[in-house]
Amino acid sequence: MDYLHLTEDADGVSRFTDGTIALELRDFAPPAQALFLSAPWPAERLLFLTLPAGWVGEQHPSPRRQVAFCLAGSMQVEAGDGERREIGPGDIWLMEDTAGAGHVSRVTSAAECRLAIVQFG
Repeated sequence: MDYLHLTEDADGVSRFTDGTIALELRDFAPPAQALFLSAPWPAERLLFLTLPAGWVGEQHPSPRRQVAFCLAGSMQVEAGDGERREIGPGDIWLMEDTAGAGHVSRVTSAAECRLAIVQFG
């Protein structure tokens, strides 16, 4: 399973990489048939966020290490190095740019962008 990873370098400049979550065939809810499952990621909080159409945020770091799941709409994220990526329904975005200058986010869909965000301790 693929995800977009936003990290920062030693100078605090955020950069994108592409990551893959390893999945293994395992029992999850016996007696149901085994399915492909990742190793657990310990999480602290689940939040839901709605960004209105046309919303543009100032450059900011992620408030904490977190992963966003786009549920509806789309947004563009610009890393500190200038690279831009589009995030749409079904996309997974791991944010670890928590100490530097951060990134800029903007809603690109005609409708609001809805995210589920899981924050880590």
